[in-house]
Amino acid sequence: MGLFDIDTWQEILETVRGNKLRTVLTGFSVAWGILMLVVLLGSGRGLSQGVEYQFRDDAVNSIWIRPGQTSEPFAGLGPGRRVQLTNADHAEFAERVDGVEHITSRYYVNNAVLRRGAETQTFQVRSVHPGHQHLEKSLVIAGRYLNPLDLDERRKVAVIGRRVREALFPELGGVERRAAQGALGAWVEVSGVPFRIVGVYDDEGNDRETEIVYIPISTAQRTFGGADHVHQIMFTTGTLPLAATDALAEETRQRLARRHRFDPGDQRAVSVENLNEQFQRFMSLMDGIRLFVWMIGIGTLLAGIVGVSNIMMISVAERTREIGVRKALGATPLSIIVLVLLEAVLLTSVAGYLGLVAGVGLLELLARAPASDFFRNPSVELQTALLATALLVTAGAVAGFVPARRAAAIRPIDALRDE
Repeated sequence: MGLFDIDTWQEILETVRGNKLRTVLTGFSVAWGILMLVVLLGSGRGLSQGVEYQFRDDAVNSIWIRPGQTSEPFAGLGPGRRVQLTNADHAEFAERVDGVEHITSRYYVNNAVLRRGAETQTFQVRSVHPGHQHLEKSLVIAGRYLNPLDLDERRKVAVIGRRVREALFPELGGVERRAAQGALGAWVEVSGVPFRIVGVYDDEGNDRETEIVYIPISTAQRTFGGADHVHQIMFTTGTLPLAATDALAEETRQRLARRHRFDPGDQRAVSVENLNEQFQRFMSLMDGIRLFVWMIGIGTLLAGIVGVSNIMMISVAERTREIGVRKALGATPLSIIVLVLLEAVLLTSVAGYLGLVAGVGLLELLARAPASDFFRNPSVELQTALLATALLVTAGAVAGFVPARRAAAIRPIDALRDE
């Protein structure tokens, strides 16, 4: 008697057919367990991808600095002072701080009206440095982005978003890249000042991120009366580990506190936001959710496996006389163990496979539903499916092992006396 013995499998199938209701109910418990495991794992992956989607628009390895208002007295100065970032602050981080990779500052041109011929629209205008492209993950689809020469010469050039191009150049239409090429070299007025379009960009974020116009910060400061003021500074931290970025964020606050004379512990004076920390916090939360999902799913699956083991114990008890006759006719304990184990593995594997298919099918239905920003593309990876399959086979063997040992230990004379 062995794995490839036809008689063995015929006997197992006869046992299954003889106890249909019991087999179906036991198989359902196993199928339900693996279905729940797959759905929970897929849903956890959907949540994880939703969190990553929230960070798609900005570089996660970055630190963002926003000025505020002091809330505590310091060195004889009262609270309520506005902190004003300047070009000198930008130069401080760009030239003297280790760990800064790409850096940019922002100066906002408020209530900017864009005009091209008869087309007039109001869009957000951000004046930035060339490094801003890396912070916002802007994808240039035609022309180029801002460069250092634009800042040095204070050129009146602009890089417009895809939606801006569609609004100001409705006649271009057609394929997006070809239409974007058609906008290059054209002039648009920004609050009455002409700027030449040198690039068109798309963005990995939502459409609102393509409704923005970027111009050189040096040009905006001179043209729109910004002096040397900046509204925001941000920079990427390259491949620095989380602990190093935390130290860099603290160094950033300390430097600004010394330059602008406020208490370093005054959180309202300057906001230093470490996106590295936020991203890692969310990822740690997702890891915890995945661990919890595995615990719940495996617990549900184990409940089904315990049911299989109990059913096999009942099956062995019902077949005591049969097993005694087998052993009296020369059947070895190993052959009895193989018979019981194969029945348990068959039951768990078939039921588990059906549950696996049902779970994957349910995830496919969920994936086709309208996408949410916090739950996207729930799915199960191939290695997870293979792991679930291996888990099923192992669980089936474990479920049948104890009943199999009991069956192998039955003495023929005791089994023949069994009623």
